[in-house]
Amino acid sequence: MRHGIKRWIILYLFHRYKCQDCGATFSPETMSWTRSKFGPGIVAYSLYQNIGLRLPQESVDRSLNKLFDLRLRIGTTNRFKAKAAETYKETYDALIKRLCNSQLIHADETKISVAGKDGFVWVFANMEEVAYVYSETRQGSTPQSLLKDFTGVLVSDFYSAYDGIPCPQQKCLIHLIRDLNDEVLKYPYDEELKRLVKSFADLVKPMVETVDRYGLKSHFLRKHLGPVDRFYKRLSCTDLQSESARTFKERFKKNRAKLFTFLAHDGVPWNNNNAEHAVKAFAMVRRTIGGGSLQKMAFVIIWFCLASARHADTRKWTFWTSCGRARKTSKLLLTRSADDRDTKSI
Repeated sequence: MRHGIKRWIILYLFHRYKCQDCGATFSPETMSWTRSKFGPGIVAYSLYQNIGLRLPQESVDRSLNKLFDLRLRIGTTNRFKAKAAETYKETYDALIKRLCNSQLIHADETKISVAGKDGFVWVFANMEEVAYVYSETRQGSTPQSLLKDFTGVLVSDFYSAYDGIPCPQQKCLIHLIRDLNDEVLKYPYDEELKRLVKSFADLVKPMVETVDRYGLKSHFLRKHLGPVDRFYKRLSCTDLQSESARTFKERFKKNRAKLFTFLAHDGVPWNNNNAEHAVKAFAMVRRTIGGGSLQKMAFVIIWFCLASARHADTRKWTFWTSCGRARKTSKLLLTRSADDRDTKSI
């Protein structure tokens, strides 16, 4: 059958062994089967419908009963999801550990609503992996505990929770430019603010041109450190009367060590687009989250592994079918992403 859907039931016969010393029974290591009567095919189909196509769980359960003439209870897809998350938990932890040992991390967070209660999903990404971590609050304990041993460069927005992470940081200049533009539009007759914004624009524009021409290489970007010093010297000598201009002056001074870190490091972007793209990808599917904490964690784990599989160019159906197989197949992402790495954006 080349096209369409067909129910296929397979009878598996295998041997079980008994230890003569302790009496324990066990199965061969090569057996990729569990005690469940559901095979990897139906599990993969359910997860693909729910997470890949963003269909509600109850709709997936009903479609299984209708298409395959089954008598599944409502909530079967949820149990499939929890089991797959348990299978991929080891991979989830290993990928997060490898991400934290990298030289660059983009961080961002997004709000989600689950069963009428607000929660947050934190996104940590680099050019090779992306991690999603769920927490019930937006407190800084989540990123600070996760990145407590991180020694690379952290790229983030100006949320104060990231300031407590002891590592070199690069604040997203696009966020800062956006705030400056909004302030100018709000106070169009503030000449001091306009001069401050123009001075900053004249400072950043040559940097962007250098990045466009030579890439994110400190060998070519270090020449802009001198103009940065001169910008701050002029700023410290400027007596501003405008309240909005003074506010941004203090903001420049507070974040001086975090605004131009990319000038002294190779491969560090001056924006946080990588994490924001990962947030947008998650935002497309967050409406399918529901239920209790087990289901939330199951969704985040599976979505995280799926996103990493896409990023590592792993075949999507191979990923879905591996969700229903034995625990050892969860190493698929680790082997694929190690062999097939590239430097494309998420």
